[in-house]
Amino acid sequence: MKKRKSKSSNDQKKKSYPKKKKTNEVDQNYSKTEEIRLNKFIAHAGLCSRREADTYIADGKVKVNGKVITEMGYKVRRKDDVEVDGQKITLEPFVYLLLNKPKNTITTTDDDRGRNTVLDEVENATGYRVYPVGRLDRNTTGLLILTNDGDLAHRLMHPSYKVKKTYEVQTKRTLTQDELDAYAKGVELEDGIATGYNIRPFADVKNTFLISVFEGRNRLIRRMVEFHGTEVTKLKRTEYAGLNLKDVSMGRWRYLKQNEINDLRKLVKLDTLDFKKG
Repeated sequence: MKKRKSKSSNDQKKKSYPKKKKTNEVDQNYSKTEEIRLNKFIAHAGLCSRREADTYIADGKVKVNGKVITEMGYKVRRKDDVEVDGQKITLEPFVYLLLNKPKNTITTTDDDRGRNTVLDEVENATGYRVYPVGRLDRNTTGLLILTNDGDLAHRLMHPSYKVKKTYEVQTKRTLTQDELDAYAKGVELEDGIATGYNIRPFADVKNTFLISVFEGRNRLIRRMVEFHGTEVTKLKRTEYAGLNLKDVSMGRWRYLKQNEINDLRKLVKLDTLDFKKG
């Protein structure tokens, strides 16, 4: 009897899924004739934040019905043809995913060196373009949100909203209690004071502790560890904005629940979404 070949996880990733409305997707309920500010339209297409959209507009990279638009405050309708930097965009339903990012995966939408990206982990799963909220460096694992809700992504990353992030940190040597306590007081880095919160060493895991921060500076946790003359050997983000990795194994993802989506929006002072519409 011929042995049946099982599908690899990579084969499964390449499978194409049709666009099908789910209970945790929400339509953007603009009528065909309702006027929407152009930067808002671009953000709600999932391309970028409104501020970044303003830059595209100012640089003459936005066309509406074939005409270059540089006017701030210009309004469009859903039925209009809008292009940004040569790419046609549309108002797709908002989609929200939580990924447990594996190691050796980069947090970009594509990579010219052919390295694995976070989008490869959710390739074709939704049928919509989604983008990572912030970055985790290549060797950092753990919780990452992906969405096409540009307003939410922008606010979650903005330092003024002080979104809480918790990390599990393994170091080359054990940090002393005094060194851990120093994080709570704040340590001086080259770009300013960095402060940690709720710092807890693991009693049963060598050289490992938990730390929370409310900012997203580049390589922040790694630089805080280097302040004490050692280095990070393993770094995992376990919590972000009240979300955790429960029931999401490494390399897997899930849709955010409706209450989780609206909790995120309330956290950054955005209106909640009505999932009964659309």
